[in-house]
Amino acid sequence: MIIDKNSPIPQYFQLQTWLLEQIEQGVFKVNDKILTDDELVQMTSLARATVRQAVQNLVNMGYLVRKRRLGTFVINRKSDTNRYTTMGIIIPDIRRGYAPELARGAEDEAAKAKCSLILCNTDDLYFNAEFHAQKLIDHSVGGVIFIPTAATDAKNRLIIEKFTQKNIPVVLTDRQISTQDIDCVTTNNFQGAYELTKYLIQKGHKKIAIILSTLFSTERQRLKGYEQALQDNNIPVDNSIIMTGDEPFIEKHYLGYCRKLLTQRHKYTAIFAGHDRIAFLLYAVSKEMGISIPDDVSIVGYDDLQYASFPLTTMHQPIYEMGRESMKLIIARLDNKVMKPQRIILESYFVERASVKRI
Repeated sequence: MIIDKNSPIPQYFQLQTWLLEQIEQGVFKVNDKILTDDELVQMTSLARATVRQAVQNLVNMGYLVRKRRLGTFVINRKSDTNRYTTMGIIIPDIRRGYAPELARGAEDEAAKAKCSLILCNTDDLYFNAEFHAQKLIDHSVGGVIFIPTAATDAKNRLIIEKFTQKNIPVVLTDRQISTQDIDCVTTNNFQGAYELTKYLIQKGHKKIAIILSTLFSTERQRLKGYEQALQDNNIPVDNSIIMTGDEPFIEKHYLGYCRKLLTQRHKYTAIFAGHDRIAFLLYAVSKEMGISIPDDVSIVGYDDLQYASFPLTTMHQPIYEMGRESMKLIIARLDNKVMKPQRIILESYFVERASVKRI
C-alpha cells in the first residue's frame, strides 16, 4: 500500500517518499518518464492537488523535471547538490508533545534555504532510529537533526557515528548525551526548573513534590534545578515526595504514578510535573478523585504546550525556535566544516496562570 490514510504523516509526504524510493531503487531510472498525475491519482485515490504537491517537491529537490506536453522525467542529480537540498530530522513522535512544533520550526528554516526535510519517527526506540539513520544515509541527506532516543548514551552515539562516518553533520536538539564534539541546541532546563520551584516557594509552598523521568538529560537537569532551589531556600529535599522513573513517557504508566502521588497529597501542597503532559494527567486524575486544583493542591508544568486543557502555570520552552536554530546550525556546518562544535542554549520564560494557590 503506497498511502496509509490512517497515518498521521501527510499524504503528499507519503507519496513523495514512495516516488523517491522508486527512483533510489532504480525502478525509475535517469531519463525515465514517471507516472502521470492522472495515473498517480488513479493508483492512490489522492486528490490531484496532493499528487501535484508531492511531484513538485521532487522537482524542487532536483530529482525530477517537468517537460511541457511530454511529462515528468527523472534527471541525474549530482550528489553534492543533493546533500545541500535534502535534510533529515529524527524525532520521538510527530503526533505528541513538543515534536510537531520543533519539526515545523526546522522545516520552515529549511524552506528558506531551499531545502526539503525528511521526517523520521523513532517512538523513542533505538532500533527505529538505527533504521531511519540508514535510510537517511541512503538518501544522501546533507545533515540531520537528531533528538536522542530512550537508550543509553553509547547507543545514541552509535547513531551519530553512522552519519559522521559518511561526513553528514548532526545537530542534537533538546536532549543531550555525554559528548563534547557535536553541535547541539537546547534550553537551560536547570534554570527553568529552579525558577518554577522558587515561584512555588514564594507562594508559600514548602512541601513540593516532583514527578518526572530521569531517563533524559532534560528532566535530569530539571530535577537538579528543583533540588537546588529547595536547598537555596533552606528547605530539606524530601525523597518520599520525589517520584522518578527510568522510562520514557507512557501515558498508562504515568496515570498510575499520578494516582499514587495524589493519594499521598497530605505530604505536600504543590506538585512540579516534569513536563506539561504529566501535568495534564495529574489534572485528569485529580478530577476523578475529587481533588480541586489549585484549592487542594497546586501544580506547575514545563514546556507550555498549546493544547493545555486547564490554565497551567508552566515554563515556556522556545520549541519552534529550537527547530529553526538546529537547521541554521546544520546549514552553517555545511558551509564551514572546520567550525568548532557549537552549543546553543536558548532561554525559556515563566508563564503564570491559575494552577497555583498562595498559602
